[in-house]
Order: sequence, then C-alpha cells, then structure tokens
Amino acid sequence: MPEIFSGLDTITAISLALALLFVLAYEFINGFHDTANAVATVIYTKAMPANLAVMASGCFNFLGVILGGLGVAYAIIHLLPVELLLNVNSSHGLIMVFSLLTAAIVWNLGTWYLGIPASSSHTLIGSILGVGMMHAILSGHNWLHGINTQKAIDILLSLLISPALGMLLAGILFIALKRYFSQSHMHLTPEERKAIDGKKHPPFWTRVTLIASAMGLSFAHGSNDGQKGIGLVMLVLVGLAPGNFVLDRSSSIYDIERTRDAAIHIKDFYVQNAEKINQTIQLGDMNSALPAQFECKPEIALAAINALDTTLGNIRSYNDLSTEQRIATRRILLCLDDTAKKVSKLAIWSSHEKHSLDKFRKDLTATTEYAPQWVIIAVALALGLGTMVGWRRIVHTVGEKIGNKGMTYAQGNAAQITAAAAIGIASWTGMPVSTTHILSSAVAGTMVANKSGLQASTVKSIAIAWVLTLPVTIAMSGGLFWIASKIFA
Repeated sequence: MPEIFSGLDTITAISLALALLFVLAYEFINGFHDTANAVATVIYTKAMPANLAVMASGCFNFLGVILGGLGVAYAIIHLLPVELLLNVNSSHGLIMVFSLLTAAIVWNLGTWYLGIPASSSHTLIGSILGVGMMHAILSGHNWLHGINTQKAIDILLSLLISPALGMLLAGILFIALKRYFSQSHMHLTPEERKAIDGKKHPPFWTRVTLIASAMGLSFAHGSNDGQKGIGLVMLVLVGLAPGNFVLDRSSSIYDIERTRDAAIHIKDFYVQNAEKINQTIQLGDMNSALPAQFECKPEIALAAINALDTTLGNIRSYNDLSTEQRIATRRILLCLDDTAKKVSKLAIWSSHEKHSLDKFRKDLTATTEYAPQWVIIAVALALGLGTMVGWRRIVHTVGEKIGNKGMTYAQGNAAQITAAAAIGIASWTGMPVSTTHILSSAVAGTMVANKSGLQASTVKSIAIAWVLTLPVTIAMSGGLFWIASKIFA
C-alpha cells in the first residue's frame, strides 16, 4: 500500500487520498442504502433479530466482495470510451472522478433519507454517463462520443429486464409454495402467527430458508455492488497515480508472457484473415475517434504488436519499465483490445474463430484489468461496515409499504431466493444489476400473486425514483464536471 503515493507531488497525493476517501464513502453509503434490502424481509418476518441480521449481512457482503471477481468492476469502467480511459491521467481525470462520486453520494443520501428504495447501481451508472457525455461536449464532439454506447445499452437492458424477471419469477415461486404447502404457517404474517399461537418467529424450516436466502442475497450484493466500488478505486488509482497502477506490477513472468503471446496470436489472426477483414469493413473507420498516435486498426496494430513484443520480451517484471513505458504499454494493450473487440463482432467469423479471438482478448488484458488485494479488502470493509447502520428506513418500506398487507414468511422467502439467484447470475456473467429494484420487484410480485394488492403511494415513489435516477444523476455529474472544468482545467 505505500506505493500508492510514491513519486507523487503533495497536491496530487492529497487529491488521491481525497478521491479514495470519496469512493469508500460511496461504498459505505451503498452498504446501508442497498444492503438494507438484503435483510429487510428477514428482519420484518422476525426470522433474525435486527442487529444480528445486519451484522451477519455485513459479513456476507464482505465475503461477496472478496470472492466476487472483477467482471462487474471493469464492465462499469468500460462504460467510458477507450480514448477517455487512455487519457484519464490528466486534470480531466481528477475532475471526472470527483464529479461522478459527488453526484452519486448526494442522490443516494437523498433517497435513503426519504426511505425510498432507489438503486445505487442506477445512480453510479448515471453519474459515469454524465461525466462521459460532458467530456465529449467540452471536447467539441457529439455527446454520444463520450460513452461506450454498446456497453451502456447492454447494462441498461440488464437493469431494465432484471426487475421484471424478478417480479415474475418471485410470483411464480410464491404460487408454487402456496399450492404445495397451503396448510403451512409460512403463509402467515408475523402479526397473524402471534395472534394464532403466540409465537413471533417463523416455523423452523421457513426460518432456516429465510436466513439462508438473506445471507445469499447479501453475498450476491457484495459480489455485484462491491465490484463497482473496486472499479471506481482502480479508475482513481490509474487516473492519479498511473506510474504505479496502469499495469499490475506484481505480475509474474508467466503473466507477462501470456500477455505477450496473446498479442502475437492476435497479430497472426489479423495476418491470416487480412483479406476477409478488408472486404468486410473500412479499416480507416474502425478507430477514427482515437488520437493518431494511439490508433490500433488491424493494419497499424501489427507495428504496435511488434513494439509490444520487443518491450515485453526484454523484461522479467513490469518494475523493469519506466513510468512512461508502463503507460505506453497500457495504452497499446487497451487499443489492441478495443480493436479486437470490434473485429470479433463482425459477422464473418465462425463460432470457433470468435471464441479464439475472445480468449486472446482475455489474456491480453489480464495484467491491466486487475485490482490489488488491499483495494478489494478496503471496499469490502466499507461496504460491510455500511451495512451495519442506517437500515431501518428501507426495512420498513420493503416490509410494510409495498403491499396493502404485511409480508408473509412465504413471500419473504420467494422474494429473497429470486433476488439472490438473479444477482448471483448477473455477477457471474459480469453484468451490474440493481439489488434494490430486483428485491422490490420480487416483493411486489409476491404481493400480486397473493392478491394482496400494492400500495399505490409507495409503488409510485419507487417508480419515480427509478425513472428519475438516471437523468438526474447524468445532469448532476455532467453539470459538476462542466463547472469544475471551467474553474480548474
């Protein structure tokens, strides 16, 4: 961890420390803002005492971050176009980070204070899109030039479809529970069970599954939302301390050789398929947005790969490279990956050829898409500790204000199992989703299936937050970026 500030002047070191504090503050807020959803049902149904549930959820969130991988982290980062990522180590990079984090924190705190289950994922994504769009406008480009449009579409579709699926599947699961366990006490609310036999806790096996699904949901939340925090930290570190973090300096000789071999295989792929590629696309249009010195079109990529081959072939560690060489190496790797991604999406390839190119891309970026262990632990701690405070407002909303009746044990189970499975699958596939919206939709699905009806005022508040989060955070972060650019850039 001491290498964070090595080689930095005082102003940059202070800026870096503040930026990291902002990211960890965002994750802490995310903990009590989003994770309250993970324990809402288990607390409301009296399956666990509130303080124990929150502490256990915090621990499982911590484990989710530690074990969750990095797929979602870099999906978030790649919302920004490659040319902005290439040049993030500038004053615009610092302004970008503070603008998007300020917008995300303000919106998250505001919706939490009002007790509205708004989405931290939507908040973060809107904030990133806002600074990307404004950066493009200030650079004299079309606003769409400032975002990775295809990645944004993929993520927004994921955020749109996942709540609808959550609502449908939770409703189906609840109907199945009601059909096959119709006489069970699992279909009582805590108040109804207490009135019937004086017990406040759910039946034993219902309680076990409620606790297990709540902890599973907490783990899934950590693996998905925690990765977003890791991605933000890496964006900060690469932007403000590029010499230390543009490449994984702990990479072994094997890791470096794997990166080098991937570049050579991509070169061979281009050479072998040059005629097919030339007949399909205008090579001159492939990366027209990139500055000339960083263009990596297939015909230019050959020279870049040769230079990369020479550089990596003469070292045993990235520490053997100067700061400028490490930055240049990362830029070549990002450009080659960006071009290979575009080439892989052409309709001319067999499934085997596309799979091969995708595997080469994964090896190519193995030493750029990484996170030091201390980053993962710091984010995990911030998210886990945040889980342990501020949960009451959201628990009350999820438990009592979505449906016209209180939540039954079976409804809690159906909602939690569905949400945990959906978020876990999303993390495994590297797609960011909203814990808040999936769980709220799942609860609503069980209410509809139970013919309990929905409370219009709460559903309206959640829907308004869902609709407003993206445009408001885009406007906030973009506006902050514009103001800061005029003052400091």
